[in-house]
Amino acid sequence: MTDSASTSRLGLLGPPTGEPLISVALIEEAAGTARDASAPGTADVHAATSKIDMHHHYCAPEWREWAARHGLVNPEKLPPWSRLDTGAAIGFMDRAGISTAVLKPMLPARYRSTAQLREAINITLQSMLEVASSHPGRFSFYVPLFLDDPDASSWAVRRGLGQLGAVGVNVTANYGGVYLGDPAYDRVFHELNEHGAVVDTHPHNLPDGAPGAVTVPGIPNFMCDFLLDTTRAAVNMIAHRTLDRFPDISVILPHAGGFVPYIAGRLEALGRFCDPPVEPAAVRDHLRRFYYDTAGPMAGASTLLDHVPADHILFGTDWPAAPADTVTKLAFPALEADPAFTSEQLRGIYHDNALRLIPQLASV
Repeated sequence: MTDSASTSRLGLLGPPTGEPLISVALIEEAAGTARDASAPGTADVHAATSKIDMHHHYCAPEWREWAARHGLVNPEKLPPWSRLDTGAAIGFMDRAGISTAVLKPMLPARYRSTAQLREAINITLQSMLEVASSHPGRFSFYVPLFLDDPDASSWAVRRGLGQLGAVGVNVTANYGGVYLGDPAYDRVFHELNEHGAVVDTHPHNLPDGAPGAVTVPGIPNFMCDFLLDTTRAAVNMIAHRTLDRFPDISVILPHAGGFVPYIAGRLEALGRFCDPPVEPAAVRDHLRRFYYDTAGPMAGASTLLDHVPADHILFGTDWPAAPADTVTKLAFPALEADPAFTSEQLRGIYHDNALRLIPQLASV
């Protein structure tokens, strides 16, 4: 089994297992000012705005206990934020004006068999279902898929989308160096297409490095490598015409698409050197059809909007991997002050675009 492909070590979640741990103080940062709601920059941040957070990480406590019991993880080497509970999530959401969060599950381990992986996925799904059921209207969730195990992924699609009411699936940009768009994943993508599924993606460490190793000493992999990982996945999906071959899926690229908006012209001009060649029209078409979340903080939106309709941009926080003050003091102000967005477009980004993409969020 590859290393916890789909949802392992997501986003700005701090170092993977084997890398230096972030300090326990990050728990306090990630939770924000849960003990001091009057702290500046938190209690009054957009409290009146009803936002839908499409990029909200979740590590099931039941999975942590199960994985530790089976010797699959050392809980002390998981990011400290993975121990935050639902109360901390709701506290953050209330202060940030977030009505609903879609949970992106994290279950990083090296599983020994398809049966063990299925058990891990099922434990996580049941945990998220319990969270959503216990807090009506506040949470929904994605199904974690491990595309390098098509049997487990096929089962997870049937279980999560077909039976438990998940609003989409979460996949990783690459599995052992095989990127999204590769024909190796066609079997599962055919099933996802039949469901008309939302396919939420997330980066991981770049392939071929030592497990858990930092690529550039002193620079966390999430700073640059994760954005490149998303970019590679997007380009590979364009090259293999993923959205044409599976027209009923919707693919979300995190962190505003990584570097994709900035290399769009380069890809149009030089895509003919790819194998298979990439036609300029395919680049433009796929960039308009992908969805993009704002987790980051994202860069100024003008370049993104040169290639992407505003109604394909979704609000995301990356909490708790991104600390609360990063979200409320940096990401929110930058998003609202961005001159590229109109107030109407911002309303869509915060709420309406997500409901158009996933209407069932209106009744979670």
